[in-house]
Amino acid sequence: MIHTPHVDWFSISTLLVLLGASFLALLSAVLGPRSTRRAVAASIAGLGFAGGLVTSIWLYVDSAGGHRVIGDAFYRDRWTALGQIIICGIGLATTLVGAEQIAQRREASPAEPATPGRQTATPTARPGHDAHIAEFFSLLLACAAGMAFFIGSANLMVMFLSLEWFSIALYVMCAIDYDVEGSLEAGLKYLVIGSFGSAALLFGSALVYGATNHIGFAEIGAAGHSHDTLLVLGLAMVIAGLGFKSSAAPFHMWTPDVYEGAPTPVTAFMSAATKVAAFMLAFRVLRTAFPEEEHLWSWALVGIAVASLVVGNFAALVQRNVKRMLAYSSISHAGFILIGLAAATPLGGRAFVYYLIPYSAMAFGSFAIVGSRERELGAPVTLENLAGFGWERPFLGVAMWFFLFGFAGLPLTGGFTGKFYVFAAAYQHGWAWLVVVGVLATLVSLWYYLAIVRSMYMRDELRVAAVAGGSPPREPLLHAAVGLSLVVATGSLFAVQPLIDLAKHATGALPF
Repeated sequence: MIHTPHVDWFSISTLLVLLGASFLALLSAVLGPRSTRRAVAASIAGLGFAGGLVTSIWLYVDSAGGHRVIGDAFYRDRWTALGQIIICGIGLATTLVGAEQIAQRREASPAEPATPGRQTATPTARPGHDAHIAEFFSLLLACAAGMAFFIGSANLMVMFLSLEWFSIALYVMCAIDYDVEGSLEAGLKYLVIGSFGSAALLFGSALVYGATNHIGFAEIGAAGHSHDTLLVLGLAMVIAGLGFKSSAAPFHMWTPDVYEGAPTPVTAFMSAATKVAAFMLAFRVLRTAFPEEEHLWSWALVGIAVASLVVGNFAALVQRNVKRMLAYSSISHAGFILIGLAAATPLGGRAFVYYLIPYSAMAFGSFAIVGSRERELGAPVTLENLAGFGWERPFLGVAMWFFLFGFAGLPLTGGFTGKFYVFAAAYQHGWAWLVVVGVLATLVSLWYYLAIVRSMYMRDELRVAAVAGGSPPREPLLHAAVGLSLVVATGSLFAVQPLIDLAKHATGALPF
């Protein structure tokens, strides 16, 4: 007689909502008329992410204790629920931006050739250009569901399968603009290099299983195989595999090219959501499965953090393409997040979870604004053609410098408090030197963040004929997404205690 495990359906309700919406969005691509495909699919995606937010918040409130469900394969606790809340929020904002930007670029009109000093970007229709728009929203929902499952993984098998689940969706989304060479190149590069990361994670998991004869995180931690060579090698490869997904140096080599080539809404989603999923799962795995190796993995993470700060900030200094510059910025912020994670203390856990909230909002919002300028110009955004953007688009310009100053840790957004908390966790752990490295990296980052602000406001204005009459394109949904990101980024500075309490309750689900 076959005994099947009891399924706690409510614990995976967020996944079910997102997958159901993904199925409906895909169905709309088949059954819906082409004229309404974009609106219908975007509406379904928006409702799906809103439903996912509701169920995740409900799970957070209802999962005070926390335990494993479905054959001990999935964690139902506040750590999982908080990660799902952040993922669904990012997905909802991506839906708003994608509804206006995905597969709907603005290009120079043949009737209005570009002249020196003047760039044009009037919309032109192309046959079949948004033929796969409903599929994009279906993939976005499926990707978010995979990330939600990934964060709650309780064993090595679920961890790897959910990683592949959302990675495959990301590979396709990067190449969704199939008639754009850069998009196809980004998808292929991400596929090839991401496969190496997945292989490292799988091989590392196999070594850990070989050393402990267990795949459950809790069982691996209780096996007591400290200093086993196979276990240590497996741990190193697991860290490397997660490092690929989090864009941490030296596993970052795919990030600038993929971020630059992928459609900008996809880049915005990746820059925020992938880091949330990778770092929250990494902290759970390390704290639960490898507590006796903390002296090894904490120093390994410190080394990766320092490498990320150095590579990310110094490489960003020489960039002229704004998407590449922000890509290297995201690598440096992986370093700041790793400082809190490496401390491996309750304060470090609270610090890096808090850091993820304003960072996700700022990363998404900044890439969304770059995407708006990209559509306006019909060309990649550089420091040169960003000139005058702050005066032409006042709201987006102000939001952009709020995000950039928040990245730099200035007291305008929660980025200031986030850096303060990760530095406090490092100092409490006895790593004062690491705080000095972080402060120096922040000073270096001011150079390129201020270079973007200078281009928007202090260079000769670049006139852009956006639409007939020369007025900027109307993008109400993008403005709403940027506004939402701005509210979260600045609000996290004034709502520090409630957010720290959320992070504290979530961190309480992990063993310390």
